[in-house]
Amino acid sequence: MNFTELCKPIFIQSIKDYHKTDDVSTPIQNPYEVKSIEFYLYLKNWIDTVQWHYEDIIRDPNIDPVEALTLKRKIDKSNQDRTDLVEMIDSYFLDKYKDVAVCEDATINTESPAWAIDRLSILALKIYHMNEEVLRTDVTPEHHAQCEKKLNVLLEQQKDLSTAIDQLLADIEAGHKYMKVYKQMKMYNDPNLNPVLYGKK
Repeated sequence: MNFTELCKPIFIQSIKDYHKTDDVSTPIQNPYEVKSIEFYLYLKNWIDTVQWHYEDIIRDPNIDPVEALTLKRKIDKSNQDRTDLVEMIDSYFLDKYKDVAVCEDATINTESPAWAIDRLSILALKIYHMNEEVLRTDVTPEHHAQCEKKLNVLLEQQKDLSTAIDQLLADIEAGHKYMKVYKQMKMYNDPNLNPVLYGKK
């Protein structure tokens, strides 16, 4: 089974589990074994799903400014959690392929496998929500047609991205490509690197 065939049903499960309550405060109930790759994939998509709805809420033009600031802090933390988890998934691949004999002419990809899987997770959310728009009955025919067209593009993108991810992993496994994990080193979250934060010491 290709790796993306493992990802997609887990992402769908996470999205559907979230929408049972459709509430950003709903605690996660990850059904997979702790520290398994399935556990991390479910957690990855759950973080993306909650953040998707954070982003919807914060765009409410009537949102209370205090509430908006609190939500902005939650989005910042969610972004950091997302980054940390992507790096954890990449560590899984590094360990999985650590004994591969790398070819002399092997090349590196523009992005790591986990960052591509991050995009696949978010694409699953786009597809879910665009499909909701297609199913709406309170919209004009023009709106329906536009959303159906966008949904078809998203589905094609999902197919292409899945193919590219599986090909990348096959190339890494065969030694034709190699991977590295570069920590994101986000400076704005670090009190020793953000001048606004360390200037207050």
